[in-house]
Amino acid sequence: MKLSDFDFDLPEELIATRPARPRSSAKLLFARGQDISDRIVSDLVDILQPGDRLVLNDTKVIPARLSGQRFRNGENGLTHSKIEVTLLEPRANGDWAALIKPLRKIRDGEDIVFSDELSANVTGRADGQAFLRFNLTGDDFDVALAAVGAMPLPPYIAAKRPADEADKEDYQTYWARHSGAVAAPTASLHFDGPLLDALAERGVSFTHVTLHVGAGTFLPVKVDDVRDHKMHSEWGEVTPQAAAEINATKAAGGRVIPVGTTALRLIETAARDGAIAPWTGPTDIFIMPGFTFQVADGLMTNFHLPKSTLMMLVSALMGQDKIKQIYAHAIAAGYRFFSYGDASLLFPADTKSP
Repeated sequence: MKLSDFDFDLPEELIATRPARPRSSAKLLFARGQDISDRIVSDLVDILQPGDRLVLNDTKVIPARLSGQRFRNGENGLTHSKIEVTLLEPRANGDWAALIKPLRKIRDGEDIVFSDELSANVTGRADGQAFLRFNLTGDDFDVALAAVGAMPLPPYIAAKRPADEADKEDYQTYWARHSGAVAAPTASLHFDGPLLDALAERGVSFTHVTLHVGAGTFLPVKVDDVRDHKMHSEWGEVTPQAAAEINATKAAGGRVIPVGTTALRLIETAARDGAIAPWTGPTDIFIMPGFTFQVADGLMTNFHLPKSTLMMLVSALMGQDKIKQIYAHAIAAGYRFFSYGDASLLFPADTKSP
């Protein structure tokens, strides 16, 4: 499979820089087998059936972009430099991997001061990244980070405008619970309280799993043969309760529908022989055409970047020709793309009827 197989031309004006308001008013492309229809997200109450189960990623995005100062005593006395930091992921020893600009202006062992409360020591570096040990941990760290950090908007939004206070709510899911992501599970951004209540009344069930989305989700594929691409790793957890709920739905003949590619990748990581088991750890699962889905019966997801691993994932689910038709329809109908854009609900042709 060639990288060019997953390319398409997207008009610049279809890249969304703000979400729909209210969240559930976004457009929803509903594709089932060969059929495509134009709906809105709140129509999920009519589309989904009693017994369906939505799998939701409850990771919480941290305000991972920080601006600080490095102070140094030298021949010219006390000097300082502005340092920009983007947190990438926590490490097993409690440090954070981070991108630092300019990296050349900081030395191992030096401190970066972000506020009167928050600072970090540079403990090392490798592969263009630095490792930071913050002066605070736990809730104290979360509070101090929230006070000074900005939301880590995707590059295609950040290139058009800086993050602002609205993004602290807009770029966070309604049910965000476990801090650790540096990118949002964006299909979930379309849900709000009234929609969840209406779905529950309809008889739709919900299961929460956790996958901390890393900055690697935005890394481009650089190989011509996509089978040579190495996926980034992200930490996730499927609890015993979550596994039991999903297996019960499968046993009862219900449909398991992950909301977002992150939830799908996690449950398929934990799945074997049509069932799912509790699972905790890093996953680098790469879903491309030819993949056999064990648990997911469908997928709710946003519209993805050309030549991305997520385009490969939805092509694996629906078939490459069908995805090309779906994306051509979305572009012609003016759907908004990427993280703050509109949504799709995808069911392969062989999905069982409700």
